[in-house]
Amino acid sequence: MTQEIRTDVSGSVWKVFVKPGDQVKSGDILFILEVMKTEVPYEAEMDGEVTAVHITEDSGMIEEDTLAVEIS
Repeated sequence: MTQEIRTDVSGSVWKVFVKPGDQVKSGDILFILEVMKTEVPYEAEMDGEVTAVHITEDSGMIEEDTLAVEIS
């Protein structure tokens, strides 16, 4: 089963901590968005392997419901 991590809000990508092939555990922080000068971390909801990362730190502003990371 693949987990898709999508953004809840629009914001700027501040930091990406994972790349394809990385092993993650539930609760690991995958990336952080900056939303109105507030850092919003996004966590893995399951253990698994990162299969795709669709955002980068130079992505600029991304919209709500953007597919950011896939884990399987």
